[in-house]
Amino acid sequence: MPITVDIQKKLQSLNLQIKWSSSARRIAILGASGAGKSMTLKMIAGIETPDRGKIIADGRTLFDSDRKINMRTQERGTGYLFQNYALFPNMTVEQNIGIACRAARSERAALVQNLICRFGLKGLEHRHPDSLSGGQQQRAALARILAAAPDMILLDEPFSALDSSLRDKMQLELEKNLADFPGTVILVTHSRDEAYRFAQETVILENGHVAAAGPTKEVFRHPHTAAAARITGCKNIARAQRQDDFTVAVPEWGVLLHSDEKLPQHFEAVGYRAHDFAPVWDELPIEMRRDCISYNEDARAELQFEKIFYFYPDTAAAVRPAQGQARSAASALLTWMLQREDWPLLAEKGMPRYLRLDVSKALFLREEDGERNEP
Repeated sequence: MPITVDIQKKLQSLNLQIKWSSSARRIAILGASGAGKSMTLKMIAGIETPDRGKIIADGRTLFDSDRKINMRTQERGTGYLFQNYALFPNMTVEQNIGIACRAARSERAALVQNLICRFGLKGLEHRHPDSLSGGQQQRAALARILAAAPDMILLDEPFSALDSSLRDKMQLELEKNLADFPGTVILVTHSRDEAYRFAQETVILENGHVAAAGPTKEVFRHPHTAAAARITGCKNIARAQRQDDFTVAVPEWGVLLHSDEKLPQHFEAVGYRAHDFAPVWDELPIEMRRDCISYNEDARAELQFEKIFYFYPDTAAAVRPAQGQARSAASALLTWMLQREDWPLLAEKGMPRYLRLDVSKALFLREEDGERNEP
């Protein structure tokens, strides 16, 4: 079901300017807390009203400020799954599902029983929400949504309060339960793993603006903006200076990167993912140190499946910042992650002398979205 969202809303602490469109069946809205994700979802549902703009879903105009259209929530064909599932506490599972059912009275009981069986709620139909587990409540809430035969389902961070093991289990369960839902499902999340796993397309929000949007794997592979790169998990981002068609300087990291292919014309920053550094143990002559960082370790952490090293580039080997450009301590502190299968090499050889960057794995980024305009 194609959806177009082009809306603006001024909030107390944020100016929302959201513009994206998609024809995907599974969409994620990804961003940090306070980025405007839930507010965007509520405006699609009709719970909140934009100041101006338009929302069009499957050719139906849900909202258009110029044409004075603001369809009521009940008419939009959306099912909204709140973070706490919002089941009626004084009703049984069966009653919660039945109250949303739009079928004719003669068909209602059969439809409710079908949904109870389909969502694994048999034997729980006469219980109240407070006696159900989190997973059972989620299934009951989804069954209630589907009883209303929506065109679109909106999920507002349904796993945010769960620990990681339970979150993974419930996300699997959610995907299974929605597998044959033919309409659009939009998931709001602050977890990049959830977005990557769930969505065919992802919209990344930062500070009320769209930092990136498109096919999920492409957005993660080529985030284009520094904001989107950070949200997709890139640990290392710094300002960069294009020297020529094949050379870029990253002063804060003390390195010149050389490419065999022509570099993009327009970028202000470079990102490098923490797993992509290549260790170099041999001492190298100066002419062979291109694309290498000589570093001073700052701290380290050992996790179950990876070791994390935090380090500063050796300032003695650093590329000097351009006049007027200060070195940033935040972006000069780099992160290197080493997977568990590579630990024996580290134990045998010790810490490497250099860390090499592969320019083909570098992300060339804009610092801001050039299309942003204040309302």
